Amino acid sequence: MSDAAITYATRPQDLQQTLTALLGERVQSVSLERDEVTVTVGADHYLGVMQALRDAPEARFEQLVDLCGMDYSDYGDGRWDGPRFAAVSHLLSVSLNQRVRVRVFCPDDDFPVLPSVNGLWNSANWYEREAFDLYGIVFEGHEDLRRILTDYGFIGHPFRKDFPLSGHVEMRYDAERQRVVYEPVSIEPREITPRVIREDNYGGLH
Repeated sequence: MSDAAITYATRPQDLQQTLTALLGERVQSVSLERDEVTVTVGADHYLGVMQALRDAPEARFEQLVDLCGMDYSDYGDGRWDGPRFAAVSHLLSVSLNQRVRVRVFCPDDDFPVLPSVNGLWNSANWYEREAFDLYGIVFEGHEDLRRILTDYGFIGHPFRKDFPLSGHVEMRYDAERQRVVYEPVSIEPREITPRVIREDNYGGLH
């Protein structure tokens, strides 16, 4: 293969400068950490920024390879002061050999809503359903937003940090009724505090 046919990866610093110029004031930040570029955008500019990242000649992020929900409550040992819920996407440009992470926060903690990007990338379909199922983030404009991992009768969103480890209901097969039944959880919630061994010579240390 000749050198002319090889597409070299864009340096992260160059990509950061390119996206800063492309997106301008529509984004809150274009940061660089550990050689990875992260674009943080508000919900009001989210769709426009995502379309620019897909269509602009200097971006060309043809593929959405991942999208997940985030719950920032108690983040950083409680030092976090900002919106609770966010969606984080990872975009890939095959033609330009570059990647970017996009983070968008939901404006309302009590009813988290974001625009759907399923119309831009079909791969967002199941990812957004997963974020809805596990975090309760509603993606406005999604044509089939329903649970994808939990059961039909599931209550709540299990990846939220205030969701109880034992859940709210338990499922079992009832032989008399000959069907699956849902009942309140019978497991008593408890908090286990690990024991700390404090011996002078523990482990042979002096």
